[in-house]
Amino acid sequence: MSGFTLHGYFRSSASFRVRIALNLKGVAYDQAPVHLVRDGGEQLQAAFRALNPDALVPALTCDDGSVLTQSLAIIEYLEERYPTPALLPGLAADRAFVRAAALQIACEIHPLDNLRVLKYLKQELGASEAQKDAWYSHWIHLGFASLEARLASDSRVGSFVFGDAPTLADICLVPQVWNARRFAIPLSDYPTIVRIADHAMQHDAFAAADPARQPDAST
Repeated sequence: MSGFTLHGYFRSSASFRVRIALNLKGVAYDQAPVHLVRDGGEQLQAAFRALNPDALVPALTCDDGSVLTQSLAIIEYLEERYPTPALLPGLAADRAFVRAAALQIACEIHPLDNLRVLKYLKQELGASEAQKDAWYSHWIHLGFASLEARLASDSRVGSFVFGDAPTLADICLVPQVWNARRFAIPLSDYPTIVRIADHAMQHDAFAAADPARQPDAST
């Protein structure tokens, strides 16, 4: 048993981010799967709400017994506690560039296509499956169009979002691309995004975090 336990779901973008960060930092962790669909959603049950009253994954139980929530806060904790390899560049302007890309994904794109939003559209507003898919596609394309323009025109972009080593931006980018592909969103208009995401998935830390390789992937 390791000192860390990640409570997450294999298809959760936010859980995917934290798995990547833990892997990059070389931090051993156990997994406690929380199925977001089975039995109405295990995240809504009392046992998980005791860990995270927001009923959202992931939650990370740390080696000191503390429980962290919100994927970006968890990643910042890991960055501060395990500073090597760094997930943020050394210069302030470059850190802002990386954070802007990460936050555009985590705060502007992902929340609008989150499972609970899609469920609300269908169950409470009566949206059809086609309307739900159109909603998802709209926000992906809107966000990816501007992100592609930013990445395609910035000289700091290399094989990863910033240079040739993974950063917080790649940690957010890869799960969002994975989700877009899961929903069959055409990505041909975003060659820079696709190139970076595909390259990142060749890295062992990203590959090990792939949803298909998680212990709950067959559930």
